[in-house]
Amino acid sequence: MTSDRIVHLIDDDSGVRDSLAFSLAAAGLVVKPYESAVAFLERLQDAPRGCVVSDIRMPGIDGLQLQQRLKKVGADLPMILMTGHGDVRLAVEAMRAGAVDFIEKPFDDEVLLSAIRLAFDRSEKLGQKQAEAAAIRIRLASLSGREREVLDGLVAGHPNKTIARDLNISPRTVEIYRANVMIKTGAGSLSDLVRMALIVDAAASA
Repeated sequence: MTSDRIVHLIDDDSGVRDSLAFSLAAAGLVVKPYESAVAFLERLQDAPRGCVVSDIRMPGIDGLQLQQRLKKVGADLPMILMTGHGDVRLAVEAMRAGAVDFIEKPFDDEVLLSAIRLAFDRSEKLGQKQAEAAAIRIRLASLSGREREVLDGLVAGHPNKTIARDLNISPRTVEIYRANVMIKTGAGSLSDLVRMALIVDAAASA
């Protein structure tokens, strides 16, 4: 594990926090413990990319509220929640809102380690997708207004004749715009073009 893959461990129980921090560090992870969600949020600006492991039941700001605040400020930190038996409903709600996983207490260290590895893998894949989407946006920004309209028609699955009719231009002109779109975006085929548009749309809705 590289040093930028930090586990931000949040639990108000000092005994649990210290024990987990020791176990994770022994597994080769870099761990930063916090006694509360408030303490973590106060230092959020200095937190590098990593993942958050938090108890779901804490005084002040609980795990769900922390997740909501991180999402609100756009903090791209995958979250794992530690729950008691009666907190499963809350944990499921958190997963629907984007949490990577929840772990019921008591749990083995390996269960938590597996969840953390999954969180890091998902985070890295998301970063790669966002970088790809950003590169595609730059290419799409080079399109003229008419070229973008032709692209929208192609992505919608319309043939050249339909696009020509909708834009009140000739099919031959659509072909010219289509060729320009392919060149500017670097797409090798229509399927490449559709894939690019879908990547950008998915990144925008993430």
